[in-house]
Amino acid sequence: MPKLIFIIDINKCSMLNEQDLGQLRARGISEEEIGQQVGYFVNGFPWMALEKSATVGDGIIRFSEVELADFVSLFEQERSALSILKMVPASGAATRMFKSLFEHLTSGESNKETRLFFEKIQKFSFYPALKKWIASSDGETEVLSRLLASPGLEYGILPKGLLEFHAYGSGARTPFEEHLVEAALYASNGELARLHFTVSPEHRSRFEALAARLIPVWEAHFGIQYELSFSEQKPSTDTVAVNMDNSLFRESDGSLLFRPAGHGALLENLNDLQADVIFIKNIDNVVPDALKDSTILYKKALGGLLVSILANSESLASQLRANPSEELIAEALVFMGTYLGYMPSSDFQQVFLADQVDLLLSVLARPTRVCGVVMNTGEPGGGPFWCPDEMGNLSLQLVESAQVDMNNPGQKELFAGSTHFNPVDLVCAPRGLDLLAFRDMATGFITEKTKDGRGLKAQELPGLWNGAMAYWNTVFVEVPLETFNPVKTVTDLLRPAHQNRV
Repeated sequence: MPKLIFIIDINKCSMLNEQDLGQLRARGISEEEIGQQVGYFVNGFPWMALEKSATVGDGIIRFSEVELADFVSLFEQERSALSILKMVPASGAATRMFKSLFEHLTSGESNKETRLFFEKIQKFSFYPALKKWIASSDGETEVLSRLLASPGLEYGILPKGLLEFHAYGSGARTPFEEHLVEAALYASNGELARLHFTVSPEHRSRFEALAARLIPVWEAHFGIQYELSFSEQKPSTDTVAVNMDNSLFRESDGSLLFRPAGHGALLENLNDLQADVIFIKNIDNVVPDALKDSTILYKKALGGLLVSILANSESLASQLRANPSEELIAEALVFMGTYLGYMPSSDFQQVFLADQVDLLLSVLARPTRVCGVVMNTGEPGGGPFWCPDEMGNLSLQLVESAQVDMNNPGQKELFAGSTHFNPVDLVCAPRGLDLLAFRDMATGFITEKTKDGRGLKAQELPGLWNGAMAYWNTVFVEVPLETFNPVKTVTDLLRPAHQNRV
């Protein structure tokens, strides 16, 4: 109970004044939430315990050619009756994508990436637009200024979704447009393609203007209708910052400093969406049309597997309620270990049959996700693991490196030995549930930042596909590496996957 006592102590000590309380009310944040956040700053978040890596045959499914075709066919058969939606987190600025170019602009000194950038500048799809802002006599500093700042293309302040990524004969396409095309090809029921983009408030009008221009074009091309919606990260999900001694960080006017709480805050946005099946994919992981076939094929297969899992879960639940038996429980356990990523502790066998049934029914009713994973090629980020909870039950989780105690040799070795990587390729079934009830708040992150020359500690909520989905049913499916083509730096656009000109 120490965290609860700490929350009570915060309120008793009147750490929050009337100005603070006004800030909290304006954001929709309770005093208890601030107490919990400060408690995590003081006590830290517990490390994630890794039992073992998920591998092919033990948590990861590898489709045979027959299975791939069957699940694609199932999705094609069922999707006309499904409410399908595609969610794309698109609020992040592209600042980090141009980090090296900014360094060159600031210092005047070139680096490896800027040298490659200028050597290949004509190969970027945004070069025709950039040419309108520069003259042949302009030096490198002027070119970078026109690319990154105003007046110019302003790429240094825009989100990735609005940058020109791919060249076509008809003109360049942004990731936003590529996602519109993708949605028509797999995230639709054949008549309607629904998409939801999470965006930042300052750029929402640009996304809406681009959508207004593009939607009629692609509706005519595909013969379907689009339904687009946008949302912004809610102020109620922001987290308070603290000084290095864990006291509340205050601005020069005495107000509290709140910071966006990472992509885990988007669980609130996801929770507001209504659909049977929701595809989730990062904004920068897109390819030109000529390379989309593999992505479309596997997205449909993941959707078909999800449809199959839901049907089998409902059938097992119905049988368990009507006529429970040891044989049926054994069948349910095999299904859950293979397709739901859940294995109860050894204590499960020691409880009464009725209690076993209750536990199995509660698991079968959870929100469910199918996650594509790719072979680990050394990319930074998270991977798939079997992890125990406080009761000893094992479940499949996507775990980031920051969640693992790298000072523990065994845990470090387990994490480093992961065979697969998380490319953020999810197909979800929320099942009409309150998704906030299925997250693990103890899986957040603490980072160190600076503000006005002062050090501070910031806190991120459990990641959207990590702790925010900790108590979802999860299965991993190996997908081809060519379906994973993120753009983390500007020169990633020079890779063959982004240079296939159509």
